[in-house]
Amino acid sequence: MAVQKSKKSKSKKLQKRSHQSLSNPTLSTDPVTGERHLRHQMTADGFYRGKKIVEVKQPEEPVEE
Repeated sequence: MAVQKSKKSKSKKLQKRSHQSLSNPTLSTDPVTGERHLRHQMTADGFYRGKKIVEVKQPEEPVEE
């Protein structure tokens, strides 16, 4: 098995991990509704690139007696 010659210093270990950080997701604004959403994804209203592509069902409200 491979055995390292000497212990890696904290500095070298952190330099190696410097590229592992997460970035913020890229958000777009729909031109019709003005809603913010992830890139290449439709909005919650069913719009994609300004066009309605899916009819979204509205949840039914319970009837009070």
